[in-house]
Amino acid sequence: MTEKIYDVVVIGAGPAGMTAAMYSARSEMKTLLLERGVPGGQMNNTAEIENYPGYGQIMGPELSMKMYEPLADLGVENAYGLVTSIVDNGATKTINTEEEVFETKSIIIATGANHRKLGVPGEEEYGARGVSYCAVCDGAFFRDQDILVVGGGDSAVEEAIFLTRFGKTVTIMHRRDELRAQKIIQERAFANDKIKFIWDSVLEEIKGDERKIESVRYKNVKTGEVTEANFGGLFIYVGLDAVSEFARDLGITDEEGWIITDATMKTSIPGIFAVGDVRQKDFRQITTAVGDGAQAAQEAYKYVEG
Repeated sequence: MTEKIYDVVVIGAGPAGMTAAMYSARSEMKTLLLERGVPGGQMNNTAEIENYPGYGQIMGPELSMKMYEPLADLGVENAYGLVTSIVDNGATKTINTEEEVFETKSIIIATGANHRKLGVPGEEEYGARGVSYCAVCDGAFFRDQDILVVGGGDSAVEEAIFLTRFGKTVTIMHRRDELRAQKIIQERAFANDKIKFIWDSVLEEIKGDERKIESVRYKNVKTGEVTEANFGGLFIYVGLDAVSEFARDLGITDEEGWIITDATMKTSIPGIFAVGDVRQKDFRQITTAVGDGAQAAQEAYKYVEG
């Protein structure tokens, strides 16, 4: 076990976590940013961001690095690891990862959420062989092919528009008869000649050969009609699941795993805060994540000083 005790450990380096680390360091707290992968979180899976103030349009990975690079100059330390559990010792907290243990006076959980899977036959089998959850990562592999996007929210429609750069056609399949995405995004999709729509339908099976997917089977939820159609690529955007398994035993999550906080990002355990997409809230955007991070850092400072 390390002998160093941090003032605050921020778990997760998405926009909420990086903002929290920046504000914590600026308050001269000994700050550790603990991340399991590449900084940026879901921003790295977003092709173009156009609703973050100060940037007309910016690639998700580029904005991620712009947020991350200044942290070292502020004295933020970095560590990599997958958190397995947190122990509340009262005045201090213990964070256990697969390889290391960290001691801290306060914790800001910013672990975000992962794309939800459909759970249909073929989804696991054809992962990385035609099934993807990241258009910016994998879109170029499906150049001149017919691509299917499942979902109807902002992410699904935005990524469908992005995929028209590569695909011969891009079809959006949604279980309802209208999209849930913001109107301005919907209008762009409807105006794009490459984009088609399958309404009131759910995916039931993904089929293919030993190398890649070839077709999908889907059902119309209103008529019950089952159809099989050929596609070379499938991108799934049907919601998010909180990354909070390590915190379930603390009693700070709801039944679905979202961490419950008040308006100041406090959980029910003094000294433990949660920010960004992992929180129980309705609106998940980069801008709201950044606000959460700043608020939590201020509250952590008050807690540690107190």
